[in-house]
Amino acid sequence: MTHDFHHLLDSRDGLALGEHVNAGDISREALLEAVIERLERVEPSLNAVVDRLYDTAREESRRPRATGQLFAGVPTLIKDLFSPLRGARMTQGSQVSGNVRADFDAEAVARLRHAGCVLMGTSTSPEFGTSYTTESTRHGATRNPWDIERSAGGSSGGAAALVAARVVPFAHGNDGGGSLRVPASCCGVFGFKPSRGVMPSGPMAGEGWGGMGTSHAITRSVRDSAALLDVTAGSDMGAPYAAPASPFSCLEATRRDPGTLSIALIEGPTLAPEAAEVARQTAALCESLGHRVEVVRLPLDWDELYQRCFDIIGPSTQELLDTIGHMRGQPVSNEEIEPRTRVMLRERGRLDATRYIAAINYIHALGRKIAGTMLDFDVLLSPTLARKPPMIGTLDAFDDRLTLDEVIHAFHSYCPFTALFNATGQPAMSVPLYWTEDGLPLGSHFAGRFGQENLLFSLAAQLEQERPWAGRVPGVNACSR
Repeated sequence: MTHDFHHLLDSRDGLALGEHVNAGDISREALLEAVIERLERVEPSLNAVVDRLYDTAREESRRPRATGQLFAGVPTLIKDLFSPLRGARMTQGSQVSGNVRADFDAEAVARLRHAGCVLMGTSTSPEFGTSYTTESTRHGATRNPWDIERSAGGSSGGAAALVAARVVPFAHGNDGGGSLRVPASCCGVFGFKPSRGVMPSGPMAGEGWGGMGTSHAITRSVRDSAALLDVTAGSDMGAPYAAPASPFSCLEATRRDPGTLSIALIEGPTLAPEAAEVARQTAALCESLGHRVEVVRLPLDWDELYQRCFDIIGPSTQELLDTIGHMRGQPVSNEEIEPRTRVMLRERGRLDATRYIAAINYIHALGRKIAGTMLDFDVLLSPTLARKPPMIGTLDAFDDRLTLDEVIHAFHSYCPFTALFNATGQPAMSVPLYWTEDGLPLGSHFAGRFGQENLLFSLAAQLEQERPWAGRVPGVNACSR
């Protein structure tokens, strides 16, 4: 492999790599081998991979494919959480799941294949995706390439670490409370959560966590995120509902000026000085681009929001464990799951059905209330996180003597904003515009009206052009030497 070929991987996004493959400049096989080499170069430092599927990826890269695929031959990884990938273990970050391998692809995964992606493995997640740091008993801690003593975020931490370290230009993830945007903020890359109903959830489920969960990707470039959504969005067979279709593609939106936007800077949860500075500077940047920014206090009780979310997450996790127990013929014991999960299930695992329905009704009503607020605004702005990425072993340092209230406080004092937009179903994104004085990324968070992914992509592309981040490379990276 030549230095120039690796330089291409250092500096090009997924769309550009696909163009090179389609033009015959590089082969799928050579591209895959280069990415495998890059992954092995950084993986000992990051611990971001669950399964390596190199042999099946090699077979796939050699197979004749249709011409003109947007992501022809571009290698990537699928998050090991609720996203079956044919041939890969489905551990969900837990000892409980054993080593069962999927014999089919999730619909979103199948669409990535159809777009030309070569699926070379799976990336790490915390147990059942219920943590804002990717640390588990099963797989250990995934480390931040900007500082390996710090968290890469969660729950799509493996995906974010690999993208930030320049192993792959993008990686699949999912998001039920911030799990794409939090690690994107921690690792200095772009994370986008689509509206409820935009992405397929099948064939195993109609929705995740009462509609709060969705899948998409973490990327280095805005246009990759947009193009990936174009090729994966849309309801699948038997879906219970779908979001409205856009009049033009997300990729086209990245080439459009967003116009003059009315932006509400969210006031409320307590921020560390570095996060408050991110909010201030992001607001100033938006105003310099001609947008109008106004400080707003949203009409909600933040603590009630978090409690209601766990009224949905707790029973959903219990049902998953009941299913695993039924499939293996032996109920899951407390000793098999992590302390955080034990606390959650002890207090919320088997709620009265009326309380679960009340939580669903709450998030639906909240979605309508925030939609009313957004009649006056195009976008809501905040920092993605309330402080910089924590040290490994501190955010999720739980034992089962804690109460769920203590667990909720630990998580949402760190990540106060993102779960709101899972509850309301709105699109939201973390944009890597700022780094702290000690060199750690801290994302700027934007949410749009339901179904208006295109407006966010237009704004993100404008911000990317004004304050580009592609040249920022962390200390742990796979770039050419």
